[in-house]
Amino acid sequence: MNLDFTDAELHRYSRHILLQEVGAVGQAKLRAARVLVVGAGGLGSPLALYLAAAGIGTIGLIDDDRLELSNLQRQIAHTTARIGRSKASSAAEALTALNPEVTVEIHERRMDAEAARDLIPRYDIVCDGTDNFSTRFLLGDACYLHHRPLVSAAVLRFEGQLSVFKRGCACHRCLHPEPPPEGLVPTCSEAGVLGAVTGVMGTLQATEVLKEIMGIGESLAGRLLLWDALDTRFRTVTLHRDPGCALCGDNPSILDLSAHEGATGPVCAL
Repeated sequence: MNLDFTDAELHRYSRHILLQEVGAVGQAKLRAARVLVVGAGGLGSPLALYLAAAGIGTIGLIDDDRLELSNLQRQIAHTTARIGRSKASSAAEALTALNPEVTVEIHERRMDAEAARDLIPRYDIVCDGTDNFSTRFLLGDACYLHHRPLVSAAVLRFEGQLSVFKRGCACHRCLHPEPPPEGLVPTCSEAGVLGAVTGVMGTLQATEVLKEIMGIGESLAGRLLLWDALDTRFRTVTLHRDPGCALCGDNPSILDLSAHEGATGPVCAL
């Protein structure tokens, strides 16, 4: 592990290095890490900004959408002047401005089965910042099959939830075996979302990513964090691995991404 830091790096990350749990070794792990952020929207904006600020060496951004005025109520990596731009390139500009030491890889494409097979093996950890169940289930399946941890958050109206899915613990299908019928659960564009809620959940995602990379603290793997902003209440529930799970169970039926072939949905960041 390379523990050589420039004077600028030591100054930039000094508050991290002062932490006993982080130190130079932890900061070096962050610098060596490669993180894929799926969706450069409400969750992906604060998530990616904090990853860049923390010194993650390489951040991949995948989003095929373009910035609209209605996005700016919550998608803080973007600006009014960049309306009409690709969200991935707009967010990359913000990350590079914040920390030019970080390498940002832009993927202006849909997150489909082909993209999952191509991109996920290139990164150490994946973050889900999307707003549709088809992409969420694709990411959950792909990360499990490629042995990559998935840090997944979701928000709607005034509520958020967060978990980490990785091998040896309950997977995303232990929590939700199948996507709900189309139209049953509204999206944020249909039901609305308080902008600051995405900021809280995206920042919590970033925290879990940093913990996973450095191997510090207690992982959220096997647990689900729930937050109700109106009641100002956090609670955590335990997730148990289901032996009958189609993905991680004793006799799994999902062995590849063939069930996701032909899906054409966009990343749909919040």
